[in-house]
Amino acid sequence: MRMYKKRLFMIYCMFSLLSLHASGVDIAKRLHLVAGKKAIVQWERIFKNERKMKRYGIDKLSPQERKLLKQYLLDHAADSDHPTVAGM
Repeated sequence: MRMYKKRLFMIYCMFSLLSLHASGVDIAKRLHLVAGKKAIVQWERIFKNERKMKRYGIDKLSPQERKLLKQYLLDHAADSDHPTVAGM
């Protein structure tokens, strides 16, 4: 029984980590943001300015959602190693 609980816990942790990564994508889609439309510096400026965050609807997100969204946008910005393109 003990081994079963460990395996169940490991599976839960794995799905939790996968869902965290997907959350940034989901939040970006919900806000109609395409990471590849801006460079990393531009996304960082948006997250430093309350007025700009309000324009994109980012101000309504929880701190955890903001963190996930920011990480996703920076990882896939136009000048990143893995940029996204519109429609993806």
